[in-house]
Amino acid sequence: MKVCDKLRENKGKTLFSIEILPPLKGENLQTIFSHLDPLVEHDLSFINVTYHREEFYYKEMGHGFLQRQVIRKRPGTVGICAAIQNKYGIDAIPHVLCGGFSKEDTENLLIDLDFLGIENVLALRGDAVKSERYFQAEEDGHAHAESLILQIKAMNDGKYLNDYMQNTNKTQFCIGAACYPEKHAESPSLEQDIHYLKQKVAAGAEYLVTQMFFDNKKYFDFVARCRKEGISIPIIPGLKPLTTMRQINVLPQQFHVDLPDELVREVVKCSTNADVKKLGIEWCIEQSKQLRAAGVPMLHYYSMGKSDEIKQIVTKVW
Repeated sequence: MKVCDKLRENKGKTLFSIEILPPLKGENLQTIFSHLDPLVEHDLSFINVTYHREEFYYKEMGHGFLQRQVIRKRPGTVGICAAIQNKYGIDAIPHVLCGGFSKEDTENLLIDLDFLGIENVLALRGDAVKSERYFQAEEDGHAHAESLILQIKAMNDGKYLNDYMQNTNKTQFCIGAACYPEKHAESPSLEQDIHYLKQKVAAGAEYLVTQMFFDNKKYFDFVARCRKEGISIPIIPGLKPLTTMRQINVLPQQFHVDLPDELVREVVKCSTNADVKKLGIEWCIEQSKQLRAAGVPMLHYYSMGKSDEIKQIVTKVW
């Protein structure tokens, strides 16, 4: 079922979804199923599956020559989505990236997803590869999520890249996009970030999922600013519980999020990562309860392949 349809038909009830990582190359699907099995009993509505673009390393070829080798550490997003829908009957939502894809690659990916009966996609620009300082689009690829959304929307209208094609199938994708309550790391200001967000919505995005945040006020303020700017589609809050001491330094740098002073003070008091995990779960439970009481359409959890803390949270919130 499409995300937009389920939100519309759910009559104000807050839904529950998660994001998972594909297993590392060489691992099997059981690593995914063992993560999902404890969660599906909690009326799990959707499962997002991340896509990880290629990475590079340089192989020594002798005589001072190096050859660039391409690797994908976490392949299999499309297959995982199909397996999830087949095993659980729960809609899986693949990430579709600009990075690493030409427009033709994207078209072929979307055709495969359509053949599999996958009705939802999350359209993202994606990050730069580690060997690049800034994001670089593929030749004949998309540089921004807005243009990727336009391509998906065109296929929904039966318009493919080759104009000579006639009587083409119209895909039926519900298109989601990302948003950033504390602005994207590359944006000069939140105002400018919302300006670009409006362009993604105008291109065809039907719902938004936020970057993780730890202060609900940031989310509520962001939604209010979006509504003032005419963005009326659902804005789904994304949450992640802290699980290690190191994260209070890593997360702000990596994801451009602020941690509330109160949370940091409590984390610093912890003597072990087990203590931090307990605190992080309790904090996320309170965040979730407040957001659910405010009537948010869905709570989306970044699980990072770990079901234990998410299960503890949803057990207390639902």
